[in-house]
Amino acid sequence: MSHTESPALANHLMDTVLPVRPAMVDRGSGIRMKPGMVEDVIASGTAMAMVISQRKALVTAEGLWFGDATALWAALKESDAGAAAIYLGTTLMSSSLPEGTPVLLFTTTEPPAAGTATIPSDVQWAGFREVAATLDAMDTALFIEASAISNWHATHTHCPQCGSPTEVEAGGWVRRCPKDNSEHYPRTDPAIIVTVVGPDGRLLLGGGGPVDAKNYSTLAGFVEPGESLEQAVVREIGEEVGVRVTACQYLGSQSWPFPASLMLGFTATTDDTVARPDGVEVTRARWFSRDELQEAVLSGEITISTRLSIARSLIEHWYGGVIEDLQP
Repeated sequence: MSHTESPALANHLMDTVLPVRPAMVDRGSGIRMKPGMVEDVIASGTAMAMVISQRKALVTAEGLWFGDATALWAALKESDAGAAAIYLGTTLMSSSLPEGTPVLLFTTTEPPAAGTATIPSDVQWAGFREVAATLDAMDTALFIEASAISNWHATHTHCPQCGSPTEVEAGGWVRRCPKDNSEHYPRTDPAIIVTVVGPDGRLLLGGGGPVDAKNYSTLAGFVEPGESLEQAVVREIGEEVGVRVTACQYLGSQSWPFPASLMLGFTATTDDTVARPDGVEVTRARWFSRDELQEAVLSGEITISTRLSIARSLIEHWYGGVIEDLQP
């Protein structure tokens, strides 16, 4: 099917947004404040737990591995005095876990070997990127949430005001300084990610690294202090490819906590037709019509972002449908 460029189609796409993905987990903001709630959940006999160590989780061939929280916690505490327990929430639908299952995250300083600490011998340690394509929606949501909160705990062990070791509260969502009583909360770094559409409806994609590399994607950058999201879009696109944005519209977002980003997706328009990569963050930039982009992907001339990322959603939002990938 040929996707003809037209102002009407471009205007239609600018007026729509990305679909909202439903929440997989009730994070229980109300019950978190009860003292000892994590210990109560562990002892309930109904909770399941996943394990993360050094940014990797225990996985099986089917997805995340979950163990009985009571037995697993007892085994981990015996082998690792630095193990910590965090409440992730209760599942809102059935998937890899039944609906209504309390889920905990156990973090360890040293990854226990498979076959020890009640962990089966057929599981393995893997990072999110290694297994993301095989995870269902529930496992994806839990892995991302667990990665975000475990990354924060690992890098915020001491009070930024006085340097004292902090204590974990609210089921793992707060760290409190016992010396000055200050509370510290998980941080998220906002970053904009943008499809740039030219006056003829073509899409501008770019990439970093070697000039002759094949990977192309949307343009992105972190929001700086004092900026609005729209100002960040204008600045980043101007800095990276020398293109002046005339208008932009928010479309949707994706958590990408590696270590702590929230990707805020926009589509932007420009009257410019020439892109000038900055040679640092962006080493190549190219305009594509819809037919040109599909043909380039199918021929193997270029590769674009995978379906795991908001970048692919933004590109296909502009395209007006699913872009077929080159089959191996």
